[in-house]
Amino acid sequence: MTDHPWWETAVIYQIYPRSFQDTSGNGVGDLAGVIERLDYLSSTLGVDAIWISPFYPSPMKDFGYDVSDYCDVDPMFGDLATFDHLLAEAHRRDLKVIIDWVPNHTSDQHPWFLESRSSRSNPKRDWYVWRDGITDGSPPNNWAAAFGGGAWEWDETTGQYYLHSFVVEQADLNWRNPEVEEAMLDTLRFWLDRGVDGFRIDVAHLIMKDPELRDNPVVAELNDDFPLAAYATQRHIHDRGHPDVHEAFRKVRAVLDSYQPPRYSVGEIHEYDWPTWASYYGEDLDGLHMPFNFAMLRAPWTARHIRRVVETVEEVVPPGGWPNYVLGNHDEIRVATRLGENQTRIAALLLLTLRGTPTLYNGDEIGLVQADIPPELQQDPWGRNVPGMGRDGGRTPMQWTDAEGAGFTQPGVSPWLPTSADASTRNVATQLKSPDSLLSLYRRLLAIRRQEPALRLGAYQSLEAGRDAFAYLRDDGRSPVAVALNFTGDVQPAGSIAASGAGRVLVSSGLDREGRVVLGELELGPHEGVVVKLDR
Repeated sequence: MTDHPWWETAVIYQIYPRSFQDTSGNGVGDLAGVIERLDYLSSTLGVDAIWISPFYPSPMKDFGYDVSDYCDVDPMFGDLATFDHLLAEAHRRDLKVIIDWVPNHTSDQHPWFLESRSSRSNPKRDWYVWRDGITDGSPPNNWAAAFGGGAWEWDETTGQYYLHSFVVEQADLNWRNPEVEEAMLDTLRFWLDRGVDGFRIDVAHLIMKDPELRDNPVVAELNDDFPLAAYATQRHIHDRGHPDVHEAFRKVRAVLDSYQPPRYSVGEIHEYDWPTWASYYGEDLDGLHMPFNFAMLRAPWTARHIRRVVETVEEVVPPGGWPNYVLGNHDEIRVATRLGENQTRIAALLLLTLRGTPTLYNGDEIGLVQADIPPELQQDPWGRNVPGMGRDGGRTPMQWTDAEGAGFTQPGVSPWLPTSADASTRNVATQLKSPDSLLSLYRRLLAIRRQEPALRLGAYQSLEAGRDAFAYLRDDGRSPVAVALNFTGDVQPAGSIAASGAGRVLVSSGLDREGRVVLGELELGPHEGVVVKLDR
């Protein structure tokens, strides 16, 4: 294992800090709350790294993704001393710490933007994307904002438009200005000097747009009944992913590589053309360590489609690169709601046994479901701007106990979002007492992953299986492991995989299978997945 960087063998756990643990009694989670739960993460659950979503000073127009200071902590979450303590306590438990970096845009309250919009002659004017309107005064082009409306905002003070790819309070930085590039690389160095182990890079593919700002092609008529409205009518070929984005990430990688021990980067890249997605690894693996792989969030949940995703990933990841898989995050509908309770267990086996680095979203290990947040309690600006698109339902507080406030906050305190209706039964404390709970399954899988080298670094090979089953082999050359997953509620023959032999069941999602099995004779029960250590 010593020949591989830590992120290739790690399981990463995403923490949405607003919703993880409140220690101040204001109903909002904080960094001290993360410290309080580190033993759960390292010992009880058994993950290897944590990714903490933004905690920077922010007006919270997009809950921290509108940054007003890249080198500090918002008082809502604590301060730099608290962060340093968190880092030290995590490292003491052999937990790596990854933080969010938001390079595409800042808050309109960031000092850089306040200067930039103060006058056309300000030295920081070109730190953002400012343009005159076209001859009739309309915006410079047809680009749409992802959270609704157009992507250009008129500024009365200076008589120009500025670009915002999301809400109007998030002004896009001009990465073609070398001063911006160096200032942003310095923000990386600030946190690297403090000892962080890596960065999750927000909307990484957006930082370089078409330098000519050409219109995006329109591919559909505007339909007011469609939630994404104008944004969904365009092919986004000019407002993101310009080819020179890769040179920017080579420079980011050079900064990371200048630090020891090795530091890590993973980019949020919503790109579904596989060769383009793979290009973010860099021509010589000198780009991002990984582009996030969101394909399973979009693929139909069938054995055939999921197998196709995995085999495609294996084909397109460049030699020497490393895959990764994601089944949930703070922007998506909860996996338990998307797949249902039975298939959520199959998802756990899949995520933790494929070749690559898995990222687990906090709460998915106890099967938190998507909450139905009434309009008057919704917080997400996307949902407020575009009804039906809010992400609050997947960001509700972590449920630790069956007490009032679910152990997230003090009794009598209203959390920033309501806990789920089933908090009294769906919580960590209750599931720890039950050997057949989803949390217990995750704990067994994480322990087995640590014990079996084949599951951490072994090669991947698809195995022939029944029509609605997905089976594969993980082989390190010494002690191979086979995985077979039933994607239906019917009994499924595992298929003609007798050549893979027999072995001992390490874990079954159904809990009623143990001992030795012959794979060629294996029948999977409804919604059953098994992990088998093969005889060699």
